[in-house]
Amino acid sequence: MYYAEPLARLIEELTKLPGIGPKSAQRLAFHILKTDSEEAKKLAEAILLVKEKIKFCKACFNVTDQELCEYCRDSKRDGSIICVVEEPRDIVALEKTGEFKGVYHVLQGAISPIEGVGPEDVRVRELLDRLKGETQAGQRVKEIILATNPNIEGEATAMYIAKLVKPLGVRVTRIASGLPVGGDLEYADEVTLGRALEGRREM
Repeated sequence: MYYAEPLARLIEELTKLPGIGPKSAQRLAFHILKTDSEEAKKLAEAILLVKEKIKFCKACFNVTDQELCEYCRDSKRDGSIICVVEEPRDIVALEKTGEFKGVYHVLQGAISPIEGVGPEDVRVRELLDRLKGETQAGQRVKEIILATNPNIEGEATAMYIAKLVKPLGVRVTRIASGLPVGGDLEYADEVTLGRALEGRREM
């Protein structure tokens, strides 16, 4: 042990955070050590508060401090269109576009047999229950947009959900994925280029 026990313990706990290696954990620990007690107390209180107050929305499984999240509570949103995402942070990315006016469903993960994550480990069953019932405004769901990540796990999850949903008579669409704005064709891989061609639209 190179550091006093309380500091070593803080470093050890910080390394458990995703994306934080030993060196980053040391930098963060020494930053916390240098801040005044009031700032350190605010950080500790914020961590405890988020654990005490934040829960999952009972309708869409987004994070919220109330029974329903702000999107499910908003009567101006179109409840007949559900955008399916993997994580709550994906909602923020979609909301920043200002394009989507429907509601969301958060799977809280993606199907990944390699990591031992099956369909029963994500919120697929809850999505199907939503599709079989009525929305809060008494509507039926007409369309689901699969906005899972464009990687192997996201694609597998989208295909699995589409197979289950199509027999219910609900329209299933997938977000287009292709070239980033400002990107060069020569640096794009063939899958990305293929997707860009598939997702082309009339001008």
